[in-house]
Amino acid sequence: MEKLRRVLAGQDDEEQGLTAQVLDASTLSFGTRVRWFAICFVAGIVCSFLGTALLWLPKGIKLFAVFYTLGNIAALASTCFLMGPLKQLKAMFDPKRLIATIVMLICFNFYF
Repeated sequence: MEKLRRVLAGQDDEEQGLTAQVLDASTLSFGTRVRWFAICFVAGIVCSFLGTALLWLPKGIKLFAVFYTLGNIAALASTCFLMGPLKQLKAMFDPKRLIATIVMLICFNFYF
């Protein structure tokens, strides 16, 4: 909508810098962020429960590891829609959370 206002007001995109143009093109509305958060979060929960259910099958340990890891990655990706990826990474590598983040990343690599 803002882009339409600028065009109607006679302001061209060339007046903006490249960084401003990229940020303007990549921003999501609050509704879109919440929608994708919900989609990723539900997908993460479904994958985690599916992995837990597959644990009881023969050779279920590998299936559990794959689906549970994918569920955790989807749940982490869901919060990127709310916070933004850069803010999420800064929060994850905060000194208070650094040990937990390192353990989580090592466990992800252990499964694959």
